[in-house]
Amino acid sequence: MQLQYFLLLAAALFCIGIYGLVTSRNAIRVLMSIELLLNSVNLNLMAFSNSLDPSAVKGQVFTVFVIAIAAAEAAVGLAIVLSIYRNRDTVDMEQFNLLKW
Repeated sequence: MQLQYFLLLAAALFCIGIYGLVTSRNAIRVLMSIELLLNSVNLNLMAFSNSLDPSAVKGQVFTVFVIAIAAAEAAVGLAIVLSIYRNRDTVDMEQFNLLKW
């Protein structure tokens, strides 16, 4: 397939992720939007790697690192959200004022 199709799909995923990040008040939706952003970056890395040098695996290696970072981010983010939910009984982002004086 052509590179433009992959870039168009990645751009659509990135825009959906940004929209979800900006408009959502729910912490779980924010984490899911961040995952969409990271997956669009992974799609770009794979598309450019395959387009520029199909025999090299540079884009795939970076993609594995991004997936590992995304998994760690999801685990830490969900742990924080669960901790706040236990204390506040809500996952509304505007209610997260635990660190204020």
